[in-house]
Amino acid sequence: MRPLEGITVLEFSQFMAGPSAGLRMADLGARVIKIERPGSGEAGRKIALKNLFLDGSSLVFHTANRNKESYEANLKDSEDLERVKKLIEKADVITHNFRPGVMEKIGLDYKTVQKINPRLVYATVTGYGTEGVWVKKPGQDLLVQCMSGFANLSGNKNDNPTPVGAAVSDIITGTHLVQGVLAALIRREKTKKGAWVEVSLLESTLDLQFEYLTTYLNDGNQIPERTERGSANPALGAPYGVYKTKNGYISIAMGSVLKLGETLNCEALLEYTNSESWFTNREDIMVILRAFLAEKNTSEWLEILEANGIWCSDLYTYKQLLDHEGYQTLKMDQKLNLLSGEEVHTTRCPIRLNDERVYSPKPAPRVGQHTEAIIKEFNL
Repeated sequence: MRPLEGITVLEFSQFMAGPSAGLRMADLGARVIKIERPGSGEAGRKIALKNLFLDGSSLVFHTANRNKESYEANLKDSEDLERVKKLIEKADVITHNFRPGVMEKIGLDYKTVQKINPRLVYATVTGYGTEGVWVKKPGQDLLVQCMSGFANLSGNKNDNPTPVGAAVSDIITGTHLVQGVLAALIRREKTKKGAWVEVSLLESTLDLQFEYLTTYLNDGNQIPERTERGSANPALGAPYGVYKTKNGYISIAMGSVLKLGETLNCEALLEYTNSESWFTNREDIMVILRAFLAEKNTSEWLEILEANGIWCSDLYTYKQLLDHEGYQTLKMDQKLNLLSGEEVHTTRCPIRLNDERVYSPKPAPRVGQHTEAIIKEFNL
């Protein structure tokens, strides 16, 4: 039995932040029913990476919506809305990421829904909160990475601001939404009352940077400065970074420059006896390391450094990673068969329960695939 079995989630959410939260709850056993507009379904079905579509929906949609059901409803239609309200009576959780004011117009705002089902956990995602000058601005991952300052942490000193390629703002916001929902469900067991859980892309992305923001606030408001080359963290000293070797790259994490110098037999590093210089003189140290590490292959350096307890790693492409024995041991991927006969090859839930990996029994649904069965089951 998975831990969230018996919990019913109505997912009005679209795109990635909200659906990624629903994905995790579904993986952990919750029954997640997507409430979708008739015909086209949620907007995320049309957002594609590299124009990849399967069974009429984007591959991105399939990655975030496995283990879910789909219920078609026109929320502007009074009959459909009444059926949805009957579903709400029996649900445990609602998630949505409509802009502030939309659910109020529909009549499914928190105060209204709370009267329908006082035990319901009402979980919302916004871009920038529910008040202020940014309320109407689109809540989108790239925009939030840039507005939050996050795009100034990656890349090298002379690079333009460099957003992260993955949808980090969406995914961390979805993670926070799940944390809030689970906390509210635990409290409900004690109080018998639901709650309103709110997260925003901007606040979650700011929280993701709490190390850097705290440093900024306590260090005279000095802006983090990226290193000239191989920058991996603008607030850490050498040797932290990525270095080119004779045949590839190697990453080296935090550690003693003196120990690194002794391990590499690099006399130039041994001059930096004061640990404070590892940050103040990190550019000079990294120049020394770049020249030194370029003399041998990555595997040769890894053999030397790992044997002496230096934290380091190779830099893999996806092909190198997926072909590696270390990755294969994790059994991280899975294949899901669609109604069309096509196959989605994706990753599994990263959480293990009682030392067992969590795999998915079913793929993402077609629009309205479960509408009639749900109407019958819940007597709508």
